[in-house]
Amino acid sequence: MMSAGDGYKYLLKSVAAGDGDRNLSTPLTLYYAEAGSPPGFWLGSGIVAFGRGSLAAGSQVSEQQLQLLIGMGRDPLTGAPLGRAYQQFATVAERVEERARRLGPNLDPQYRAELVARIESEEKERGTRRAVAGFDYTFSVPKSVSAIWAVADAGTQSLIAAAHHAAVAEMVELVEREVAATRVGATGPDGAVAQADVMGVAATAFDHYDSRSHDPQLHTHVVISNKVKTVQDGRWRTLDGRPMHRAVVAISEMYNAVLADHLTRTFGLGWETRERGRDRNPAWEITGVPDELIGEFSTRSKFIEEEKNRLIDTYVARHGRQPSPRTVLKLRDQATLATRPDKDVRSLADLTAQWRQRATHVLSEDATTWAQALTGRQALPATVRADDVPLDVIDQIGQAVTGVVGEKRSTWTRWNLHAEASRQLMGLRFASTMDRTAITGLVVDAGEQASLRLTPPELAVSPAQFRRADGSSRFRPYASTVFSSEHLLEAEDRLLNRAEKTTAPTVPLETIETTTGKPDREGRLLGEDQAAALTAIALSGRVVEVLVGPAGAGNTTCRV
Repeated sequence: MMSAGDGYKYLLKSVAAGDGDRNLSTPLTLYYAEAGSPPGFWLGSGIVAFGRGSLAAGSQVSEQQLQLLIGMGRDPLTGAPLGRAYQQFATVAERVEERARRLGPNLDPQYRAELVARIESEEKERGTRRAVAGFDYTFSVPKSVSAIWAVADAGTQSLIAAAHHAAVAEMVELVEREVAATRVGATGPDGAVAQADVMGVAATAFDHYDSRSHDPQLHTHVVISNKVKTVQDGRWRTLDGRPMHRAVVAISEMYNAVLADHLTRTFGLGWETRERGRDRNPAWEITGVPDELIGEFSTRSKFIEEEKNRLIDTYVARHGRQPSPRTVLKLRDQATLATRPDKDVRSLADLTAQWRQRATHVLSEDATTWAQALTGRQALPATVRADDVPLDVIDQIGQAVTGVVGEKRSTWTRWNLHAEASRQLMGLRFASTMDRTAITGLVVDAGEQASLRLTPPELAVSPAQFRRADGSSRFRPYASTVFSSEHLLEAEDRLLNRAEKTTAPTVPLETIETTTGKPDREGRLLGEDQAAALTAIALSGRVVEVLVGPAGAGNTTCRV
């Protein structure tokens, strides 16, 4: 998320200040020799609501426009307020002052100072809340794509960038079609009560060339404004943040699949899976790009993995067990922040020269020639249309999707199924994004049918004005139904039944005596098998008192 105020300024820190070479046409090559990244550009059908509709998709974003829209919640062209102003929250100092003022006037000065110090510590830990001005989505091409783009000739670089931009624009359309909504109704602690459709979203996109370690990493930051226009009454409101967060992974997976389709249709590239470790999903990379080159251009990832592994080792030493998958993700995020170097802005010309030199050394051949051979295939592979996929195959994939999701989660929503459906369909290359979207939706529907619905049905029918086109109620957020499976619920029942049992496996006393020797009259066990004896006695289910003396034979006493 992006905060209101000056939160937008980080997007401008690396933007090139010069005008570039006007003889070069694409947004990326226009600033080829300039230090920094290209200026941002506008995306989304919602931008037509600004001013008199003169703002066009693809037009350049100015700092003043960002300040008005993201910083102040105003029309970027006219400066007119877009609905209510962003909410203002008290600062840490203001909250401390207010709480200190409420302390009794007759308190002992020393005790009062202790209370104020405690208040300051609590409020500092809470931090200062800021209103949400936008949602920041980052679309990054796979590492093999970045590797080819980094060393290819200018024409191939432009085609790869065009495929990337097309996929990004189509993901913004997906957000507009299935994710973006606002809320209307009563206000208060629980918020509004019904979702309402919006007239598209307004987004700004900023291209970046590299990672903080200056490895090639073509990616685009897309900031979707929190200000949207409501269809039913034309009023400006804010986005419902719940679906914007829930759909993040599904949008990312869909972007990867759509980008692969675009690149295959353009260059005839093949795709294959590459393992990334047990705690991460396999990655799809371009066939023919060696792991050695991907590793050469993954310096940042290496630092993160090394730090993550160190944090895992520390966790195991402290807790005596391996961290859960969720904890591993948190440790990876911590490692990402800990290893982040300061950003150093360079020109694409300088970066490209270095990348080609590094790649040539790894490939043992000219990197640009290698990229030209890989992307210069004459015959393009066959692609799939939506009508080519039989319904029984869709049902099979839907069941597979549900099975995979059920191995990772105890409950799930439509967006969890959507993300896995994109992974399952990644091996197919579709003729168009419309074909992929249609089949993905059918697979997700099949996954829902194969799941067990936990969210109860509605007890009453909503009036027509509060129903969506598919008949669902606007009083329930779209795609918020929670699913599970009978298999998982049965497993939970078995665990609960086991938890109610108070018995345990037992070992006969004769077995213990045979293994360790009989205890003497004081219950003392001698010899090298003391640890084994303690384990066996514990397994016997008897009450045991264990007294451990100084190190040495015969100093462990067990009373049975």
